[in-house]
Amino acid sequence: MDSRAPRDYLHAMSKPKKNADPNYKVIAENRRARHDYAIQDDLECGIVLSGSEVKSLRENTANIAESYAAVEDGELWLVNSYIAPYEQAMFGHEDRRRRKLLVSKKELARLWNETQRKGMTIVPLVLYFNHKGIAKLKVGVAKGKKIHDKRETEAKRDWNRQKQRLLKERG
Repeated sequence: MDSRAPRDYLHAMSKPKKNADPNYKVIAENRRARHDYAIQDDLECGIVLSGSEVKSLRENTANIAESYAAVEDGELWLVNSYIAPYEQAMFGHEDRRRRKLLVSKKELARLWNETQRKGMTIVPLVLYFNHKGIAKLKVGVAKGKKIHDKRETEAKRDWNRQKQRLLKERG
């Protein structure tokens, strides 16, 4: 019997599962965005944060519900997002300051072109820590929904739920 077998066996047992990611963590989600806007496209971008902001995010104290992103002076900015002040910080941060978003020049040009069209806007969807533990923001390029569009979406959702219920009962 090979002397390496027990170690290989232990090594195989200690490997983390592919689906389980200990660092991935959703911090804040904008649930109203999909209700108020028709999301055309989405994009993951980095966000420039100070140390106390990261510490505060680790405690899940953020809100992106009333925020939006805008292209200004060749840069992408997150406006009106809330990150609570971190109590133990020596040098704190402003809770509603504008935060720079990091995207490639090609993506920035595409976003700028799409926002220049009538009714298109950049809406933050999810703020999260990725699998490497780095804070990321998923933004969507969206068009505002009218009231009748919202009703139509709600009716489709209700009908799909009803269909699933009927299939479950009969199937």
